[in-house]
Amino acid sequence: MRPVDHLEPRFVEYIPDDVEAGVLYISHRFSTATHLCCCGCGREVVTPFNPAKWSFFERGGKVSLSPSIGNWSFPCRSHYIVSGNRVLWAGSMSADVIAAVQRRDVQDAVRFAPPTPGYARRCAASIIGSWNALVAALRALWR
Repeated sequence: MRPVDHLEPRFVEYIPDDVEAGVLYISHRFSTATHLCCCGCGREVVTPFNPAKWSFFERGGKVSLSPSIGNWSFPCRSHYIVSGNRVLWAGSMSADVIAAVQRRDVQDAVRFAPPTPGYARRCAASIIGSWNALVAALRALWR
């Protein structure tokens, strides 16, 4: 696959099993969007909409996601912004910056967690475990 610089929004109820390159599938019902990584590696990227993850904006038939998409767990480690259907490539980030972003993500998950018993703790533990594994893998690559 080739890198893409544009994503076509396609509104769906359910994300299809076979996701096409260059298409951003948006499910309002499940508050999520999915696309294939814009670098062309073919990995599926899922962006859940909630205050601790991503926000979705639509204006004049064009869509944007916020914040940027950093695929730190993918071999490609791509980093880009989706703005007005366009893919804007962002610079690579150091392990220290990625770790800081991950810490903020954990804080956001706890801050915006629904008030159910144990939810925030489980969410934070899951994110911390994922980020710790990612940081360990990145450190191993840079040795």
